[in-house]
Amino acid sequence: MTSGPEPDAAGAAAPASQAAVPSPCNSVCRMDPGGVYCVGCFRTLDEIAGWAGFDDERRRLIWEELRRRKARATDASGPRP
Repeated sequence: MTSGPEPDAAGAAAPASQAAVPSPCNSVCRMDPGGVYCVGCFRTLDEIAGWAGFDDERRRLIWEELRRRKARATDASGPRP
């Protein structure tokens, strides 16, 4: 059985509180023009570097922030194709 394409990292729902929290990395590793966050997953360099050491609670908080960052980036530049 095949499945459809996976949603991009910041567009996905935050992981359920009982499940292990997956990395939002989608292998599009490039910083935004201001060098603030990755345009693939919307994490900052500190969040990327620290991800493996963060507990699930911190990872869920980051997922929540990723949705906000993506929304702000989309609002600022218009919708992406």
